[in-house]
Amino acid sequence: MPADPFLSPVLSAFRRVRLFEAPTPLQAAPRLSAELGPDVLVKRDDLTVLGLGGNKVRKLEYLLGRARADSCDTVVTFGALQSNHARQTAAACVVAGLRCELVLTRAVPRHGEAFDRGGNVALDHLFGATVTVVDNDDDLIAAAVAGVSERIAARGGTAHWIPPGGSDAVGTLGYVAAGMELGEQILELDRHVGDVVVAVSTGGTYAGLLTGLRIAGSLAKVHGVCVYKPEPRTREVVEGLLADVAGLLGRTPLPGTAVHLDDSFLGDGYGLPHPGTLDAMRTFARTEALVLDPVYTGKAAAALVAWAGERRFGAGSGVVFVHTGGAPGLGAYPDLDLS
Repeated sequence: MPADPFLSPVLSAFRRVRLFEAPTPLQAAPRLSAELGPDVLVKRDDLTVLGLGGNKVRKLEYLLGRARADSCDTVVTFGALQSNHARQTAAACVVAGLRCELVLTRAVPRHGEAFDRGGNVALDHLFGATVTVVDNDDDLIAAAVAGVSERIAARGGTAHWIPPGGSDAVGTLGYVAAGMELGEQILELDRHVGDVVVAVSTGGTYAGLLTGLRIAGSLAKVHGVCVYKPEPRTREVVEGLLADVAGLLGRTPLPGTAVHLDDSFLGDGYGLPHPGTLDAMRTFARTEALVLDPVYTGKAAAALVAWAGERRFGAGSGVVFVHTGGAPGLGAYPDLDLS
C-alpha cells in the first residue's frame, strides 16, 4: 500500500486536518476495458467518504489546516447552487468544529424544486451550513459577501475565505498528495500507464495531480477535460496554479508539466450535459456499476470513451480515469433520461 504522502518531506511542513483515510483505491475496470479497448483503471476519489465523498475533501484537509493555523472559527466559500465543493466544505467543517457559510449562485440555467432544493443543496442544510443563494450577478454576489462579512464580524468571529472549488495554492496541495499517491500506485502495477483523464473546472485538482505525479516520477500524460470554462481560460488558471504551488513547495515547475486540456466536451456550458455525457454515464454504470454525474465525471467519461474510439491512447498502455465524485448531485437532475 502506498505510504501517506503527507509524511513525505514534500508536504510535511503544511498543517492538515485529517478528513479521510488514504489511499483511495486504484481499481481495474475489466468490463469497461473490454467495452472500450484500452486497459482502463479507475482512481476512486469518489471514495473519500466524508460528506458522501469527492475530490474536494483532499483540498479541504489543507485549507482547513490553514484555517485552524490562523485561529479562524468560520469558513466561507463559494460555488454554483449544486456545488459539490460546497457540500464537502459543509461536511468538513462539521468534523473540524468550524462554522460554515456558503454563498451559492444560480450560475446554471436550470430551475425546479429538485435543482433548487434537492441534491447537494439539501445536504448543505443537513450539515448545518448557513446558505446564501443569489442570482449570478456581480453586484448581488458582492452584496451577499458583504452581508456574510457583517454577520461574522457582529458575533466577533474570524473567517477563512476559500475560493470556488478550493482552488488556491494551499488547496492544490491536496491533489499534490493525490498525484504522489497515484504515482506510487502506478509503480506497483505490472503494466505501463501512459494516460490519466480527469475533469478540470477551477484547476486545483488538475494542477495538483500533475505536480504530484511528476514528483512521484510518473510521466503519464494528464488529460484535463474542461467542464467549467473554455480551454484558454482554463489553461490560464491551471498554469497560474502550477506556478503558485511550485512556489509554495519551494520548487520550480517540474519537467514534464506540459498542460493538456480539451474543451470539446463542455457542450453548452457548466452544469449542462454534453451530448455524449449520458451515454458515457450509462456505459460506466452498466459495465462497472460506477455512478457518474452530468456536470464533471460524466463529461470526463465522455472524453475517455470518444478518445478510446479514436485510438488516441497508446496500444498496450493503461489509462487511469480519476473519479472525482459528484453522484450526490445527480438527484438535482430528475429530468435526465438514463434508461
